[in-house]
Amino acid sequence: QVQLVESGGGLVQAGGSLRLSCAASGRTGSSYAMGWFRQAPGQEREFVAAISWSGYSIYYADSVKGRFTISRENAKKMLYLQMNSLKPEDTAVYYCAAAPSDGRFHYTGRSETDFGSWGQGTQVTVSS
Repeated sequence: QVQLVESGGGLVQAGGSLRLSCAASGRTGSSYAMGWFRQAPGQEREFVAAISWSGYSIYYADSVKGRFTISRENAKKMLYLQMNSLKPEDTAVYYCAAAPSDGRFHYTGRSETDFGSWGQGTQVTVSS
């Protein structure tokens, strides 16, 4: 099982930036895809971004495309989400997720069911 710990959340004004980090540990296996999801109060958890082990495949939700950038450092077992031009509607708990790639270095899923390991989440609040 992979343990994931997010950090970097906080309170920011609209138009500002934040950088989320996720540290992976435990039995990560030889390769794994990673992603970010978020859940706003009273809403379902939704996909934000995902990246394959190789970094070749990257996907974003339409709502964050052009504003958010997902990246990873495999040697450090770290995942990042750079969030720019933040909007009040970006307010949510952000979760890091991971899934074994089983040798498919360019593959990543984009739904919750594609990921088996989850962090505890970090709160991001964007004030207007």
